[in-house]
Amino acid sequence: MINESLILETINMIKLYNLDIRTVTLAISLRDCISEDIDVVCEKIYNKITKYAKNLVEYANDLENDYSIPIINKRIAVTPVSILGESCKNPDYVKIAKTLDKAAHDVGVNFVGGFSALVEKGFTKGDELLMESIPEALAVTARLCSSINLASSKAGINMDAVLKMAETIKKAAELTKDRDGIGAAKLVCFCNSANDNPFMAGAYCGFGEPECALNVGVSGPGVVRAAIESMPENADMSELANKIKQIVYKITTTGELVGRKLAKRLDIPFGVIDLSLAPTPAEGDSVAGIFQAMGLEHAGAHGTTAALAMLNDAVKKGGIMASSHVGGLSGAFIPVSEDAGMIEAATNGYLTFDKLEAMTSVCSVGLDMIAIPGDTSTSTIAGIIADEMAIGMINKKTTAVRIIPVVGKGVGDKVIYGGLLGEAPIMPVNRLSSEKFVCRGGRIPAPIHSLNN
Repeated sequence: MINESLILETINMIKLYNLDIRTVTLAISLRDCISEDIDVVCEKIYNKITKYAKNLVEYANDLENDYSIPIINKRIAVTPVSILGESCKNPDYVKIAKTLDKAAHDVGVNFVGGFSALVEKGFTKGDELLMESIPEALAVTARLCSSINLASSKAGINMDAVLKMAETIKKAAELTKDRDGIGAAKLVCFCNSANDNPFMAGAYCGFGEPECALNVGVSGPGVVRAAIESMPENADMSELANKIKQIVYKITTTGELVGRKLAKRLDIPFGVIDLSLAPTPAEGDSVAGIFQAMGLEHAGAHGTTAALAMLNDAVKKGGIMASSHVGGLSGAFIPVSEDAGMIEAATNGYLTFDKLEAMTSVCSVGLDMIAIPGDTSTSTIAGIIADEMAIGMINKKTTAVRIIPVVGKGVGDKVIYGGLLGEAPIMPVNRLSSEKFVCRGGRIPAPIHSLNN
């Protein structure tokens, strides 16, 4: 029997409410590319990526046509690159970055992630060299993304790394100031980073991952908003939550179907499906719009954090019933520049920096794609990062900071990146000094609940 209502519902999700597969991300282990010679490392990296990913874009496009479901981004995530140069007699991480960028270009993907290091407990030689190379690497490449894990609920917060990353963010923005600091827009600091996250800029192939796997990120803020708006205005919170779960179940099923079909064509394992509601600047594709559908005047109103908490939980509950392999970040993203409703809220002053920080205690990630004045001090940026790391550490969740100090611009100005990165107003930050605190260095110890073995 053909259920016409289900067919029409799916068509409406795609055509009217911006349902899409936000990303298919091929995770590739590069651990066998290690060598004492940097040229050999780069050759191995290029050959392995082009071997596994040569058909990724073609097959994804074929599936897009077969099922009429848009697949917006095709991406690659690799082993944290810090380990690849450590054994070299002549380490050159910028050269590795250029190799990754060339491989990504030649196979036709949008981004390659994994120019990364995990330093929550301290640095290795390779970690330090990679972190020092990040600004130049992001300035001379087009598709490369970088992430550093600075903290975890098990290890605490590496404050030396926090300060170092604040300096790195400033340098990355400075080296790309002709493009409004876009280098910093491709760099993210994590607490409790996920090994199988398919979304950029934080995607990498974790140490416990297989040789190769396909991870899928679905999206659909517009679909969720439309579902809520179809309900009676007096529907209570439990009814809203159930409706969100039902619609996310359908979204997840669609993503799993496409992911498994693509993995089979590529002859690699299917990894995970990430349930995250990732917005875009397109009209009607906004997480902030979901808050309005729930009854808030706009994102930033009192009650926004509670609305986000319910949304995030319902997304996870609905998705987990549709797939046995849920992973990544999964929940709701709140990137300022990538969400039309968040852009409007920040521009009109409804959404403050402090409110955004409060919302990160219950969202999928954290302070994401926020533009700040270019003259913001390194110590203030370090304080912002430390606060966000603390939220993740204490709550045993992933949090992140992707912040852009835009050189030459201040509050009242805006930046325009276009595409999925969107645009953002320059938001004010607290001008009180954090310098003496962040310069103490060392490691903030893990909380007592980390002792749970």
